[in-house]
Parts: sequence; C-alpha cells; structure tokens
Amino acid sequence: MRHGGERRFRISEDGRYLRWHASFRKKSSANSGKEVQSVAKKEKRLKDILASMRSVLVAYSGGADSTLLLKAAKDMLGKNVLAVTADSATLPSRELKDARAIAKKLGVKHILVRTRELSNSKFFNNDAARCYWCKKELYSKLRDVARQHNISHIVDGSNAEDKSDYRPGARAVRECGVRKPLEEAGLFKEEIRKLSKKLRLPSWNKPSSACLASRVPYGVKIKGNTLARIEKAENVLKDLGFAGARVRHHGDIARIEVGKKQIPKLFKGKAKNKIIGSLKKLGYSYITIDLEGYTRGSLNKLLRK
Repeated sequence: MRHGGERRFRISEDGRYLRWHASFRKKSSANSGKEVQSVAKKEKRLKDILASMRSVLVAYSGGADSTLLLKAAKDMLGKNVLAVTADSATLPSRELKDARAIAKKLGVKHILVRTRELSNSKFFNNDAARCYWCKKELYSKLRDVARQHNISHIVDGSNAEDKSDYRPGARAVRECGVRKPLEEAGLFKEEIRKLSKKLRLPSWNKPSSACLASRVPYGVKIKGNTLARIEKAENVLKDLGFAGARVRHHGDIARIEVGKKQIPKLFKGKAKNKIIGSLKKLGYSYITIDLEGYTRGSLNKLLRK
C-alpha cells in the first residue's frame, strides 16, 4: 500500500479472518498523523482509566474488544486481573475455546461461570428486552465472583460504537455498576483493531460475534435445541471459509447472511451442495440467502417498524 492510503477491514480471501486493504482514495499524511496521535491519546486514556482501578474482573468473550481490554488491564494491573466467561448455551463453543486459549496466552487467570438464561421465561419468551435478562443474570453472577475474589471493579468490552445500536443489555450493565473503559476512552472498533494489531493480539482481525439467541426473531421462543442447530449450521459455513456468517432462524427456513462480496462464493465449487445438504440434515426445509448480505443486528430492523 502506498503511504497515506486509507486502510479498512474486509474478510480475507480464505474467509477466516479480517485483513487490511487499501482503498484508492488517499488521505493526506497530515491527516494520517493526526489519526495516529488520536489513537495514541485514546490508548493512554484507556490505560489511565484502568490504572485508577485497584483490581478488575473482565467480562471476557475472546473477541477483539474484550481481548484488547484484557491485555491493557493485565499491563496496568498485573495479577490483579481476573477474566470471566459465561459458559452458556447461547455462546458458540468455538468462541469459548478461543477465549480460553487467548486468556492463557496473555497469562491471565480465567474462570467460567455457568449461566442458565434458558430457564428464565423472560429470556425464553424472547421479547425485545431479551438481552437485558441475559446480561442481568450474567452481571449479577459476576458481582458475586468479584466479591469472592475481593475485586473492586467489573469491566466489559463495550466500545464507543455500541451506543448507536439497539442494546437493551446496556441497562443491566448500568444497574450492576459495570464500567466500560473502551467506551470511556472513546475507542471505536477500527481503532481497537489497529491497537490490537500493534500489540500482536490474535484477535485483532477476528470477525465480530454475537450470542446465538440473536439469530432468532423476537417473539419466537428460544430453545436449547434451536441454538444448537444454529451453531452447527454456522459452523458448516465457517468451515467452508465464510467468516462471520450468520444463519437467521425462521422456523424451517434458514436465512444465510455473509458479506456481500462473499455471496457469489456460496455458489462456487462444492459449497452450494455442501450447505444445502448439511443444513437440510439439521432440519431446515428451505435454505435462503439474504441478498443484502450480513447486517449487524438485522433482526432489530423489525423493532423500528
């Protein structure tokens, strides 16, 4: 890439992770320098925020946001950091595996807490406040863990971009007194990836993930076997190289979302027949592709109608 070119993220050719690419639109070196300074200031602000805390429990998912937060916390607070991940039916098993591996690599003590949101009818019934009940249970348990380990603060990986999306879980975060250092530092997703890349964190180009319940339309009851089916369906796509793929569950219809540029690849080689055969074995009668491509929180659109 020529000096001064604008860099953004896209899915790699093998579809596994994100990678940088240069656009043809150039930025001035002066603007690039200002961006670097801005990110550096935000990084310092993040470190200052964490340094002001005696000890922290990091609500850890293994994604890019919470991994940068965990790394910064470890750098500033050393052994006074505990990573905690929810072992839940809504968390893809591959995400849990990644979280354990990265926490170990960073040298941070990591424990799991079992959450049982599926036994809560307020979550199970899947209304628009679903995420609130899930987060409420999780952070209530994290408060107990923090007390047991004499930890002063609970922090999570919310970033400055998250405020623009519909996130009822944010109310539970406030009610439980959880701090959001990345958001407080003003860090956006692309800045988090830049810092993570600089720090050589394995999650720097990892596609965003979300709990499996987000694949089920509001008003449709959430069941454990439904979540398991969605996870298996998405693993089929990921194993074929479609990173960040989503399978939205509409009864016997599977609606596949991948990046717009990846849509043609669904029809190439053996991919189409593999996807159709595998998803039908999982119980889907109809396999569809969303021509709009992957959209973050696409089922939230229905709430705005």
